[in-house]
Amino acid sequence: MALRLMYITNQPEVALIAESAGVDRIFLDMEYIGKTLRQGGMDTVQCHHTLEDITTVRQVLTRAQLLVRCNPIHDATADYSSTEDEINGIIQNGADIIMLPYFKTASEVERFLKAVDGRVTTMLLVETPEAVEHIDEILALPGIDEAHIGLNDLSLGYHKKFMFELLADGTVGALCEKFRRHGISYGFGGIASLGRGVLHSEYIIAEHFRLGSTCAILSRSFCDMNHVESLDAARILFKNGLQSIREYELFCAAQPPAFFEKNRETVRDCVDHILQEITEQRIATV
Repeated sequence: MALRLMYITNQPEVALIAESAGVDRIFLDMEYIGKTLRQGGMDTVQCHHTLEDITTVRQVLTRAQLLVRCNPIHDATADYSSTEDEINGIIQNGADIIMLPYFKTASEVERFLKAVDGRVTTMLLVETPEAVEHIDEILALPGIDEAHIGLNDLSLGYHKKFMFELLADGTVGALCEKFRRHGISYGFGGIASLGRGVLHSEYIIAEHFRLGSTCAILSRSFCDMNHVESLDAARILFKNGLQSIREYELFCAAQPPAFFEKNRETVRDCVDHILQEITEQRIATV
């Protein structure tokens, strides 16, 4: 199994580098409505890409799919168009996949699916406790092609201290099982380069294998273009980073079930240790 890897950028030259290295999907992020308010103070990526970015990036891609995250379901105001108009624009400008973020009810998802109307691949970003609560009703709707679990916002919604608590406590696994039963392709969270990340990517990749996940986002720390000195340096980062990930996937594919159960225990232990450190740091600052 090889994960479909996604990388967020609106820079065509970076998109080409990522595609050449083997990234499967270039990710444009148009979501901004309500995002700053709910993620205020967090070190998260907020891009606010545009319809024009879709056209620009579409023109350079030859293999990778173009995924666009739209805004949450909304009506037209003086500041922005309706969900339906936004989705029509995204499709007309060349998206292959549209991701719906921050929904809470089946009616919101139904409106999204109706707006897309089978014209491109649909992906749900499950990132609210309310969406988890209503997930059975949501997944019963026809027209859902893929689902992704957004650990940042979902952990905020559950008042977690660390987003990978949801992986350790079984929340991610329970959702993955529901997606699998409905025949929906699924993924979760993001991964850094091997050996990096607060919870090392090796552990997370093995969890993707254990849970049958097929998709992950390459995190900002994988290649943060704000801190890369040149496009040549980016090419090296992508080439080496992707090669290491693909080699580790081959390693995982050859492992017996006991390996993944051991990794699952390791993830739990690591998350417990990280939570203890977070608690101690908070006490020290009081």
